Amino acid sequence: MRKKEIINLKLLREQVYDYLRSEMNKGNLLPGSFINLNRLSRELGISKTPLRDALIQLDSEGFVTILPRRGILVNRLTLKDIKDSYQIIGALASSVLLEVFDKLSSGHIEKMKKLNLEMQKAIEKDNFDLYYEKNLAFHNVYLDLSRNERLVRWVMTLKQRLYDFPRRKGYVREWEEASIKEHEELIRLIEEGDREGAARFLRDVHWGFEVQKRFIKRYYSFYENEIKEKA
Repeated sequence: MRKKEIINLKLLREQVYDYLRSEMNKGNLLPGSFINLNRLSRELGISKTPLRDALIQLDSEGFVTILPRRGILVNRLTLKDIKDSYQIIGALASSVLLEVFDKLSSGHIEKMKKLNLEMQKAIEKDNFDLYYEKNLAFHNVYLDLSRNERLVRWVMTLKQRLYDFPRRKGYVREWEEASIKEHEELIRLIEEGDREGAARFLRDVHWGFEVQKRFIKRYYSFYENEIKEKA
């Protein structure tokens, strides 16, 4: 009986976690706002235990900050947060590329080329959601080859922190087009068998904060405007 209760509690915690992330993604829980634990418990009709567990996980991932006696703050994304995330993603993603480089077949390379072309077509149609989906799939070609599931999970969490909470409506077309060209260069380096060059390019250019800074500032200015409109 005790075992069944533990399993049910775990499932409930995961459902609450998914619900809170969905609310952040939709912009229903805005950065800078507070989550009232008592009110949320009543609204969902559940005890505080699975809520606390889900919020502790969100706190560890940087989405919220638990403030004793004040509540749970939905974190704003600062320029420093973005810079730190770029550095971490660049380091982790490039280490994965080094790890799996010999596993990348001609089939993987062709898939990357196809996804990059689909990204270009999506941008031509101003379909940023499709572009974003194909962009994730492009990088997942090599990330999915890694045996280090924890590392890959952190990369994905950081990407979601950057782009999904809430999901931005605006985008910088020049940035997306530059990213597509960077993908082409990355593919070229992989095709030439330049393991170190490809990893370095991924880390220092594609995920290089100083390289991308001019685009980052423009992109997140849209984000700040959205937050002000909804607040």
